[in-house]
Amino acid sequence: MKKILLILLLASSCKKMDGYNEVVSTDMTKPGVVTNVNVVNFNGGAYITYTLPNSSNILYVQAEYKINDKTSRQTKSSYYSDSITVSGFAASKDYEVILHTVSRAQVVSDPVTVKVHPDTPPYLLARPTVTMQQDFGGVSISVLNKTKANLGIITIAPDKTKKYQIISQNYTNEDTITYSLHGYDTIPQQFGVYVTDQWGNISDTLFSTITPAFEAQMDKSLFRSYPLGTDAKTGFGWVIENLWNNTAASPGYHTEQPIQPLVWPAVITFDMGKAARLSRYTIWDRGIDGSGNWLWQAGAPQTWVLWGREDTPVDETMPDADHLPPVGGSTPNGWINLGFFTAPDKPSGLPNPQYTNADLVFWNNGFSYNFSLSLPKVRYIRFECVSNMAQTNSFFNLTELTFWGDPR
Repeated sequence: MKKILLILLLASSCKKMDGYNEVVSTDMTKPGVVTNVNVVNFNGGAYITYTLPNSSNILYVQAEYKINDKTSRQTKSSYYSDSITVSGFAASKDYEVILHTVSRAQVVSDPVTVKVHPDTPPYLLARPTVTMQQDFGGVSISVLNKTKANLGIITIAPDKTKKYQIISQNYTNEDTITYSLHGYDTIPQQFGVYVTDQWGNISDTLFSTITPAFEAQMDKSLFRSYPLGTDAKTGFGWVIENLWNNTAASPGYHTEQPIQPLVWPAVITFDMGKAARLSRYTIWDRGIDGSGNWLWQAGAPQTWVLWGREDTPVDETMPDADHLPPVGGSTPNGWINLGFFTAPDKPSGLPNPQYTNADLVFWNNGFSYNFSLSLPKVRYIRFECVSNMAQTNSFFNLTELTFWGDPR
């Protein structure tokens, strides 16, 4: 009985293979060519559809083509498909694509030559949108990537020998790309930006001479707590002074958990000791400590608003996210909206509490944000937590804040 069942199972398994071409064959017959070829172009590439010859001996269709003056590509498509995609072309012009069918014995058919004319490749679409402008201590660079392609935004600058070197490589598929480079003196600096793609195509370079605005790190030794009546109460002995003790390790600052009576969004206030036109800041959140893993969890702020003013603070209940004045605008009692901010997502996309080493490094480096160049000087800061990562919205914590700007 067992032998009979085994034979039946084997027979069933063999039947499941029906309809799949075996990779190996001894049939050395040259396969026929594809027919009824049609082309649909897109940005940087084309979809090619066709009719396969009526033969079960075909393993795949192969496309060979040059994407620029130097690089050739080869793309394959299974016997079970009636189309093949060719991509990576350097320009919007005519290119030849040679199609072959290939048998299970690796015999190649006669060629069929197809002309494609890709639409403008994404890296060339992005290049005219590149802008550079003055920033504190450097340059701010913006690029639009309408097709959300995988692009590299490469920044170059001359070294001491006046030879251009790569100083920044920003690879992304985001539709709006904005970043700043800092650490430059307040003298005219020349920068160049070009765009590349995953196939090594490179645009021309946009050059610009930028004079960076003065920037220095704010002196944390001058920072002081400045509690107001509507500020959240401190919990667990994690006092606000820990936000400027030059370490992102625990303990940091922590509200009560939960805040009682609950007033949300929750706010804390401090004095930087000196007024400045703020340029940027970095926020660090509680990471992995003796109590566990807090990455993208618990009381870390998910969204928040920073408020500032130069004159003596007046207390008030701060507006929620749906009733904010515009950036640079003020509340009735004079608090200036310095910006609404959101924590970045976990790079790996893993669900909590899972994380990768890259996630941990990203978290431990802190999250950095730029302020608008048009903001006035401020001395007093209110941090308003709009939501926490636990989404309980009843407490928050963070471990360090560092600000840069022009205090002159």
